[in-house]
Amino acid sequence: MRLAPALLLLTATTASAQQTSPAPPQAVSAAKAPDEGEIRLHNDFGWLGRYQAANARVTGPVTVVFMGDSITQGWFDKMPGFFTPGRVGRGIGGQTTTQMLLRFRQDVIDLKPQVVQIMAGTNDIAGNTGPMTPEQTEANIMSMAELARAHGIRVILASIPPADHFPWRPGLDTASRIAVLNGWLKDYARRTGATYADYWSALHDGQATRASLTYDGVHPNEAGYTAMAPVAEAAIRSAMAKPKPRPIAS
Repeated sequence: MRLAPALLLLTATTASAQQTSPAPPQAVSAAKAPDEGEIRLHNDFGWLGRYQAANARVTGPVTVVFMGDSITQGWFDKMPGFFTPGRVGRGIGGQTTTQMLLRFRQDVIDLKPQVVQIMAGTNDIAGNTGPMTPEQTEANIMSMAELARAHGIRVILASIPPADHFPWRPGLDTASRIAVLNGWLKDYARRTGATYADYWSALHDGQATRASLTYDGVHPNEAGYTAMAPVAEAAIRSAMAKPKPRPIAS
């Protein structure tokens, strides 16, 4: 039986469409399913939920809150003995200054510490939440410092630790950008009466972190945190020796 040319064309087109039909919707969705971190960026950008329960359990007087990113989080995880009563760690891995500013009231001000140490900037340079200029990072740090002073909290500004590369951002020029921000942090601390904690000098080998003090070139290991501890202790003593800022907010 001979088929009409139009019928032959229709048959061939249908067969081709069947062979190249897209994967079922559920397969596509599974392949592109966002991970937990991606979901959190949309549902809780600053991750306020991270420390809400822990904050509710804080009852005694707080001497110092360590606000920061993974370097601060790792300090608590690896060296919990450093966090004696009155010392509170509030680091969250991967965070930029934009995210820290969002949770600053909850994780710092509401705990009513005498001192806050702000260690931030690594992930701004990395662009973890999008490209950021040094001026944008500086503005966020100024806002956190101003909020602290407005509530009678003394401020320690921590240098960004040395790194000549970021493993998660290959090819990025890190060292020069860290130097720029550290220069600004030191000068801003001087101009505002804050204390500058120079962890960079305690950790560096050239523009990198000394190999024996880090496990990936960015994050300190136990030996690295041991080297940082005297810097922190001196900064806390220096900050506590300064007059308490006059609160302008209740």
